[in-house]
Amino acid sequence: MEEELRKDLEEVTELLGKASRQRVRKVLLAEQCKLETELERSPEVLTKETFEPKKPAAIVGPIASGYTVKINNYGWDQSNAFVKIYVTLSGVHKVPAENVQVHFGERSFELLVKDLNGKSYSLIINNLLKPISVESSLRKVKTDTILVMCRKKSEQQWECLTQVEKQLKEKNKPSIDKDVDPNEGLMKLMKKMYDEGDDEMKRSLNKAWMETREKQERGQMEF
Repeated sequence: MEEELRKDLEEVTELLGKASRQRVRKVLLAEQCKLETELERSPEVLTKETFEPKKPAAIVGPIASGYTVKINNYGWDQSNAFVKIYVTLSGVHKVPAENVQVHFGERSFELLVKDLNGKSYSLIINNLLKPISVESSLRKVKTDTILVMCRKKSEQQWECLTQVEKQLKEKNKPSIDKDVDPNEGLMKLMKKMYDEGDDEMKRSLNKAWMETREKQERGQMEF
């Protein structure tokens, strides 16, 4: 029974490494945890634990017994070839390399850190701004840090990490109507910035507004 469970676990782990669909990965992860638990509770393993002395370090609960913490804080930057995501996790460099898994999709990736101080950690980024190369993307583990390196399919600069961020940025961008008089458009833009700005912004705009009015009166306004 133990041998069969180990074979099943190896096959599920192999399939997990190839799966890219989120729903399929969730099913495989659940099955992986189930098999790990069954393996540890199998009669053969329990018999070995009864008759074989174990080191204190081995008296640790299974990875599946912990819970998963969603990672919300991360940083990112880019080079011509890669988009780089930095995740800070204290002590992550001390866990086994196979406990830090990253599964890439064409426009997504999922980071899973297993059994770090009794917990698992997960970061899922969907809708990346542009497609990435799944085969050429990788991850690196440094002191207290995980570096996820998404290989760009085309060496272009990304203005945002995800498509959602780009949409929000465009939605909040002030718009200027090209059909209206330039003076009127400028005044509308300044009024919008004034209404939404802090005290320092309002002081600066008041000064700019006065200078603009003085130039208009002197006929010195230039566009």
